[in-house]
Amino acid sequence: MTATIWWLAACGLLINIGFSLVVMLRRRGATDALLAVLLFGTAGVALALVLSQALGSPWGVDVALVLALLAAVFGVAAVRLGWFGADDGGDSLR
Repeated sequence: MTATIWWLAACGLLINIGFSLVVMLRRRGATDALLAVLLFGTAGVALALVLSQALGSPWGVDVALVLALLAAVFGVAAVRLGWFGADDGGDSLR
């Protein structure tokens, strides 16, 4: 019974990632793109943790920690380097 709940949570996270991808592809703003990338990182961490609980293996925690570190570093690097320009109404990220 408990494993079924974890698998349902994993499916819910995958649906969340799919809807976020649709929203990101429909909107072309820099802020939306940056937030979508950060949402993908957060959802990836949550998905790794949920799948590690569903499968009963401890490797998912390590993968989640690496994904969290990469998402945080990418978010800071994207803002500092200006990868997402000010193309959505003058809202600058620099």
